[in-house]
Order: sequence, then C-alpha cells, then structure tokens
Amino acid sequence: MGIVRSCLHMLLWSVVGLSEAALATDDAAGSKDHPLLSRYPNSHIVEYEQNYNAAQFATGTLNGLPQRQSVEGDATQIRYYHNAVDSQPSPLQLLRNYQNAIKSIGGEVIYERLPQDGDGGETTLKVTTGGKEVWVRLEPEIFSAPTQSYKLVIVEVAAMQQVVSANQLLDELNRNGFIALYINFDIGKAELKADGQATVAEIVSMLKAAPALRLAIEGHTDSQGQAEANKLLSEQRAQSVMSAIVIAGIEAQRLTAAGFGQERPVADNRSEEGRAKNRRVELVKL
Repeated sequence: MGIVRSCLHMLLWSVVGLSEAALATDDAAGSKDHPLLSRYPNSHIVEYEQNYNAAQFATGTLNGLPQRQSVEGDATQIRYYHNAVDSQPSPLQLLRNYQNAIKSIGGEVIYERLPQDGDGGETTLKVTTGGKEVWVRLEPEIFSAPTQSYKLVIVEVAAMQQVVSANQLLDELNRNGFIALYINFDIGKAELKADGQATVAEIVSMLKAAPALRLAIEGHTDSQGQAEANKLLSEQRAQSVMSAIVIAGIEAQRLTAAGFGQERPVADNRSEEGRAKNRRVELVKL
C-alpha cells in the first residue's frame, strides 16, 4: 500500500508539474487591475469586464441563506488564476487579505462566509473613497484547474450620467456663460469613459454648429485627498476632455484647459451630495 501511495503521489506531482509548465500567466487582452484593489501576488487575469451594470452583494443571512442587495454603478468583474499550485494562497488567506486591505483605507466588512467543505467562501466589503461608495465581492474558487482562481466584483456607486444635448449646452452657455458637466471618471484617473465620450460628442456638435464659439474647459474636484494631487487630477481631466474634442476635429485654438482642484467648491464638501456637485468639468464661454 505504501508503494502504491508513493507512486500515486509521484504521478500527481508529475501531472501538476506538466500543468504548471503549460500554464499561461499573461493577463487577458485589454484587462487590468481595478485601481482600488490590486491582485494577489503571482496571479493573472483570465476574464475581465467593465461597464455600467448592477451586481448582487450578500449583506447578511436568513434561514442560513445569504440575503443579497443589488448595487448599480460602474462595475468591474475580474477573474484571476494563481500562477502556480505551490504558491497559491488558501481561500481564507485570500478573504483576510482583501478584508484587511479595505479596512486599511477606512472600509468595512459587510458579510463573510468562511470556506468549508469545498466551498471557497465569500465576502462583501464596502468603502467610501474618492467621493464614491464602492462595493466589493470576493469569491475564492476551489475547484478551478490547473490552479485555483478567485473572482472580484467591484461596483462604484454613481448615478448614470445624463448626456446633455448640443442644443442644451449652447442654450446654457448663452444664458449663463458657463455650464457644469458631471462626467464620470474612475477614481484617481483622467481617462474618459464611454459616457464621457458621449458628452464630448455633443460638445463637438455644438462647436461645429457655432464656429465663433471659444471655450475654457475647467476641471474641479471635491476636498477629499491632498490639495496638490486634486489640482493635478483636475488639470489632467480638463486636458483629457480638450484632447478628445481636438481629436474630433475642433481647432485647439478655440479651447483652453485648466484645473482648479478643490479651490472653487459650489457645495458643502462635508456631505456626499455636496462633494458630488463639486466633482465637475465646467465649460466657460470666452
């Protein structure tokens, strides 16, 4: 029996060795870590999806079953595989790692189901950062092969951006001399998202219909974070909007871009509602 067990053990490790040798560790094309939470070391992305969506998050139990809440916003879903069997963490280690990461930035653990009997467990985390409420679901998966995997679902809660038409933009500019646009950006990022591109398309249409119009594009943030970093971020976001307009065919000479960070609030930064109003891009008629 000992010889049989030894042979089976050697055979198992031979198979594992072959699996690891053949295991690709490159990330899926177009994928990336979410800016809030990085991957566990020695893992790679095999599935990635980012869009405006709703996801279910466990918030408690009833009669032994998880009770789930639907959360809507900018959703990112990522599945990671560990690179090697001998370096992959236990499901509990994964849960604790991400729970501690969220706690370290002021977040909380809403729900946890500990791993047992072939179930990898699950945890729901929540944190407010960058002026957004962010929900996180982590699910370690035990029975994936050739290594174990885990899934992260992250939703940044934000109202779906309403795109203002070119005519509405021009009317507001002629009436007030400026208009505040609430363009959604990822936390700490300046790259335009799909809904931001839709707003830019309307700005371009307006500028083409009014060839004498010149605009200052001004970025603003709330007071969360460091003032210097906020000012730089607001400048980058204003420049990102301007660059997209120029790429669409509008002369750069008709535009300027500047960032003011948290220097010009239009609402009270002590409430989330106020901070949301302060995170804006303004178009100012020159």
